[in-house]
Amino acid sequence: MNDKTVQLIEYEIALLVRLTTAHSPRLGSLDRAEYLLLSQLQKSSPIAINALAEQLLLNLSTASRQIAVLEKKGYIKRFPDPINGRISLIELTEKGTNILKKVQDARSSAYTEMLNEWSPDELIQLKDSLTRLNQDFKKWRK
Repeated sequence: MNDKTVQLIEYEIALLVRLTTAHSPRLGSLDRAEYLLLSQLQKSSPIAINALAEQLLLNLSTASRQIAVLEKKGYIKRFPDPINGRISLIELTEKGTNILKKVQDARSSAYTEMLNEWSPDELIQLKDSLTRLNQDFKKWRK
């Protein structure tokens, strides 16, 4: 593996994170952490906080703080697990579902505009590469 290529990949990823973060306020009222938590809840709700933290590679205290913020905003609700009452489960509320949909629509529209000159094959290649990269990040150092 070429060190220069790896350095360029690392830089491009860092730049991508910076650019997406810079544009986030124009794409809705959720910050990156809120967006990712609500999106994950949309996929796998209801879920225990520790399982959600594990899926997003967050430590439990960070996830708990972020969950508390989302709960205070009314985007999620917490309730006891019917099987094990000592565990709290969380799920999206209607308000959370609505705000997430609004932000997803805005982000999708922005990405559609940005990527409008890409061919269908290029889009599939990008999706596949990003999916693989994220999977490898999740597996890394486990």
